[in-house]
Amino acid sequence: MNKVKVIGTLICLLFVASLTGKNNKKKVAALTPYTLPLPSFVGDYFDKMPLDPDNPLTVEGIALGRKLFYEKKLSGNNTISCGSCHKQQFAFADNKALSLGMGDSVGIISTMPLFNLGWARKYFWNGRASSLIEQAHDPVINRIEMAATWGQVLSKLQQDPKYPAMFKKVFGTDTINSGMVLKAITQFELTLLSFNTRFDKYYFEGQADALTPKEERGLDIFFGFGSCNHCHSDVLLTDNYFRNNGLDTLPFPGLYNTTGKETDRGRMKVPSLRNIALTAPYMHDGRYKTLSEVIDFYSEGIHPESPNLDEHIIPLKRGLRLTKEQKEDLVAFLNTLTDSSFIKNKAFSDPNVK
Repeated sequence: MNKVKVIGTLICLLFVASLTGKNNKKKVAALTPYTLPLPSFVGDYFDKMPLDPDNPLTVEGIALGRKLFYEKKLSGNNTISCGSCHKQQFAFADNKALSLGMGDSVGIISTMPLFNLGWARKYFWNGRASSLIEQAHDPVINRIEMAATWGQVLSKLQQDPKYPAMFKKVFGTDTINSGMVLKAITQFELTLLSFNTRFDKYYFEGQADALTPKEERGLDIFFGFGSCNHCHSDVLLTDNYFRNNGLDTLPFPGLYNTTGKETDRGRMKVPSLRNIALTAPYMHDGRYKTLSEVIDFYSEGIHPESPNLDEHIIPLKRGLRLTKEQKEDLVAFLNTLTDSSFIKNKAFSDPNVK
C-alpha cells in the first residue's frame, strides 16, 4: 500500500471516528433535563436542594429509577421491591411497626418515609448512610430486607428484555452495573417532593382561611410553648439532626451504632412531621399507634434520666403537661401537614399498575 492510500485510509478512519463522536453526543443530548417543581416559598425560606453533578436529573433517568424502585427482581426471591415497604399511600413509609422483608423476616426498626430527601446529610434512623446512593444500596443486600446479592440482581436485570435498552438510553451502555441502578433509583427518589399542605397555604402562602381556629391554636402550641419547631424546623419540618427525645431510660443505640461514641447513644434521626398523619405507627419501633399517644408522651411521658437527652428536651423533661383541649388542638394542627396530592401523584406510583 503506497503512502497516498495509507493517508486516505487514515482520513476515512478519522472521519468515521468523528461521526461516532457526534452520534455519542447526540445520544447524551437526547436525554431530557428535569427541573424539580419546587414551590417558590421553598427557595424563599430555605436552601436550594444540593444535587450531584455526576448524576444529573433527566426524564429518562427518573423513569428508569421509578421502574427499578418497584422492581421485585431486586430481591433475592423476586417477591419484594423498595415499594413493598415504602408505600405511596403512607407517604412512602409503612403501616407496620416493623416491616417484613423477604420470606416475612421481621425488621428491627420502623421504615422511614421518603420525601424531600435531597436536603438530608445522613440517612436511616442511625445515620449509617451518607448519601441517597448508599441509602438505596443497603436494603438490597440486607439479609432481613431484600436479601439479594448484586451479582444476582444484575444478572436478572441484564436478562430482562426491557432493561438493557433503558440503561443504554440513560447511561450510554447496555452493560448494567450496580452504580447505574443506584443512580437511577436516586434520581427517582429526589423527585419525591411534598410541599402542598394546608399548613403551607396558611404559613408560607398567606391564605388566612386555610386553617380552622382549632388548628390555629395547635399551630400556636407547636411554634410556641410546645417548642416542637426546635427540632421539627424550617420548611422541611425536620432539622435532619440526631437527637434523644427521652423515649426510654435505656434507649435504642441509634447514632451510637454508626459512630461508636457514647455521646451519641440514644440519638435518632429527627423525622419530618410532614405527612405525619399518614406514617403511623410512630417512633423508631412503632410503639405508638396514634398521634394522640405521641402527644401524651411529650406531655407526660419523657424520661429525664435518659442519657444524652437533647438540649431542647431538657427544659421540657417534666413534660408539656397539656390539657385535653390543647392535645386535641395539637393533633388537629398535625393533620394539616398532610399532602394529599403527594400520595395521589401518578408520577410516583408503580408504573406496572394501571
